[in-house]
Amino acid sequence: MKVEICSNSRRSAEHAKAGGANRIELCSRLEVGGTTPSPEDIVYCVRQLQLRTHVLVRPREGHFTYSNAEFALICEQVEMCKQAGAHAVVVGFLTPDGHIDTLRTRHIVELAAPMEVTFHRAFDEMTESPLVALEKVIDCGCHRILTSGCCPTAEEGIGTLRQLVQQAGGRITILAGAGITPQNAARIVCETGVTEIHGSCKHTLPDGTIETDPQIVKELLATLPPIN
Repeated sequence: MKVEICSNSRRSAEHAKAGGANRIELCSRLEVGGTTPSPEDIVYCVRQLQLRTHVLVRPREGHFTYSNAEFALICEQVEMCKQAGAHAVVVGFLTPDGHIDTLRTRHIVELAAPMEVTFHRAFDEMTESPLVALEKVIDCGCHRILTSGCCPTAEEGIGTLRQLVQQAGGRITILAGAGITPQNAARIVCETGVTEIHGSCKHTLPDGTIETDPQIVKELLATLPPIN
């Protein structure tokens, strides 16, 4: 098993490591679904914390159909991630009619190399069949898809996640995410066959700040087979 902890700050990344995680998805503004973090935070997580750092590249909140100017900014941010030493970028592009935007996805895969590319939960907001979309993302060269099986949570999407894993056949990694907890993680892994899961393991402080809870990370890891 491989476990990825969504971390929205340096402090959250520190908590993820303290809980035993060795891989994070780094972002900022988790309260709006996440946006691109600063290059300084990426460097800190890679060099100081020595975490495998996958970076969300999303210049704004909201939908995943971007203007040309927004896409140009995304390309700049991908280059920034590469310079900062990130191991992967996490992106997602849809066309105005809700299909996978293969042209932009393929461009980012080429631009990001040798970093890996994860297609994020924009996959869960598309209008086409998940199995058709899976083939498109594979053809674009992405390394994994972060998905809840097109349901509000991964637990609700177990059936579709299982189908995606079976159809992928090892050609791409299905990373199960959304609503992953120490209470349901083992069941999701067992019933879908996924080899990677993504959890935020978050709690909310009295001032409203969201951050990773190291104890929840520990509890999550303890429910799963040995991780890599």
